[in-house]
Amino acid sequence: MFRPRPISNGMEILYIISAVLQSFAISAGVGSSTIAVTQFFSAINDGKIDESERRMMGVTYAVLRIAMGLILVSTAVQGVIIYYYGGMGTEYFNPFSVGVWTVIAVLFLNALAMTKHWLPSTLGPGIQAGSWYTLGMMFAFIPLGLTNFTFVQFLLGYAGMICLAVAIVNGVMSYKKG
Repeated sequence: MFRPRPISNGMEILYIISAVLQSFAISAGVGSSTIAVTQFFSAINDGKIDESERRMMGVTYAVLRIAMGLILVSTAVQGVIIYYYGGMGTEYFNPFSVGVWTVIAVLFLNALAMTKHWLPSTLGPGIQAGSWYTLGMMFAFIPLGLTNFTFVQFLLGYAGMICLAVAIVNGVMSYKKG
């Protein structure tokens, strides 16, 4: 049987720092995602994206990339510490943590797909916004004790959030173009 290892003060401090960075990164990601979508709506209002709009959107995308990198690193650090020191073994891989990693994977894959223009603008921004909001909600559930769900329940909620975000983004784009 695997027993928890005693955690050192250094590891505890590293865990706390990574949790704080993760919280900041999720906040920055949710906020930047919201700003990115609203900037896009504003930019397409006149039918073309001018240079000043493109520059501002570039700054927002840089913040999003930094947030994504911080989320990846901080979540990995926490996962290693919990797995190694927590004595949880495979219990770390519960629906909540697998859900978090699923959203992180979608954020990265969707960002790549949008950059490479593999996804139309009718899907990419909505998937990204829905993923950011899902990640934000998941971490808001922690202090409420609402993390005991199945992976199927997570997937249904996540799919619902993606559909809602895609519908809102497309609805606003249609309104702006029409």
